[in-house]
Amino acid sequence: MSAATPAIVLGGTGYVAGELLRLIGGHPQISVAAILSDSQPGAAVAGAFAHLRSAYPELKFSDLDAVETIVRSTPRSALFSAAPHGVAAAIIDRLLTAAEAAGTRVHCVDISADFRYSSCAAYEAVYKHAHGAPARIREFTCAVPEHLQKSPTPHVAHPGCFATATLLATVPLLALGLTDTRLFVTGITGSTGSGRKPVDGTHHPHRHSDLYSYGALSHRHVPEIIACAKLATGVEAELNFVPHSGPFARGIHVTVQASLKKPIDTAQALEALKSYYKNCPFVRVGDTAPRVKDVATSNYSNLSAVTNGNSIAVMAVLDNLNKGAAGGAIQWMNRLLGLAETTGLTAPAPGWT
Repeated sequence: MSAATPAIVLGGTGYVAGELLRLIGGHPQISVAAILSDSQPGAAVAGAFAHLRSAYPELKFSDLDAVETIVRSTPRSALFSAAPHGVAAAIIDRLLTAAEAAGTRVHCVDISADFRYSSCAAYEAVYKHAHGAPARIREFTCAVPEHLQKSPTPHVAHPGCFATATLLATVPLLALGLTDTRLFVTGITGSTGSGRKPVDGTHHPHRHSDLYSYGALSHRHVPEIIACAKLATGVEAELNFVPHSGPFARGIHVTVQASLKKPIDTAQALEALKSYYKNCPFVRVGDTAPRVKDVATSNYSNLSAVTNGNSIAVMAVLDNLNKGAAGGAIQWMNRLLGLAETTGLTAPAPGWT
């Protein structure tokens, strides 16, 4: 491909939308055509994302009518949706419908929760409201890029950040038949995972120097993780998940524990993980415990594991805004556009965030 593919970002002033803009700003084959904000059309994007001023000195937020015009007039475009769940589906449906009517082509990756389930009933059971575009559900597949080399549908839904980290640690255990299907997961996430609007859970004085759980054994991402794991392995697991809020801004650390079907030592466990991810450039398996700072702001995920003969613990770290959201979405979009999946995503973590 010689010309960059125009990209549209949904999500206004949200953190994930900002991260998408940051990553696209350094991407050699994708360029930003518009970012949607119905509440701030015409306002400077740099006003909401001051750190992106050098990349987008003139870019302004667009309204939905302007975005639809771009979709209708552009032969091929990339649509990234970081709009809130419950809102994203209807907007995506409108833009895809406009493209179909105009005979143009849109590749969509949704980072919201609206297309992560294979049926309206499954979605509505979790989110307690009607789905915004039921007829579009069959056009999306939800998976971590490392667990599905090619999407069977024209569009993709990226799992949530907790889900991505948990799946990277869990899927090899189930796919290789190493463990029982009953899994115990502890996860710790940075404050950016809760979005830009300040609430008690993300307000700095509440969160600084503290660590606390929330949604223990009832987190809304559990059904999503189970469904994605089954798609990747054919195995339906029982997931017992306890998420925690950490005192840092970016990153996720998860520990998955399970009983081994037959005893293996730590060296064998690590070799199994390394072999499983040998062709996955963004997943690195190491012999020592992974650290959040080694991956924060990057699209890489670091894993490790230990066993005591009968049990295994797999640890995984990733950046919630990058690998767990915007970076993973661009990784999928690269594939949909026929690019190498690493395009624009290989920058290492700074290490001293």
